[in-house]
Amino acid sequence: MAKQYTWYKIDAENLIVAEQEIITVDVNGKTICCTQYQSQLYAFAYKCPHASGIMADGFIDNDGNAVCPIHRYRFSVKNGYNSSGEGYYLKTYPIEKREDGVYIGMEKSGLFGWL
Repeated sequence: MAKQYTWYKIDAENLIVAEQEIITVDVNGKTICCTQYQSQLYAFAYKCPHASGIMADGFIDNDGNAVCPIHRYRFSVKNGYNSSGEGYYLKTYPIEKREDGVYIGMEKSGLFGWL
């Protein structure tokens, strides 16, 4: 079954991000990190899945990994893959540039997340 998303428009003034810079945006009451890598926008979780480090306090390395500021765990901004090998996964969010703005998708979930 394909994932279904609810799309939220991001205020363009809040989404000015330089190459490999990390900013935070509020999406439907949830704080999410955004970055630009190789001229593509990416969105990912605010906290590291390992020790809850604030990913916005880390950095994007030259390979396109978000690096946690606490233990330097590395996660691909493209898919959340833990490229430093510890076995964790960083939540990523689809992000789209449309004619009328930028949208971030959040997974739809029903009762208990399975309906």
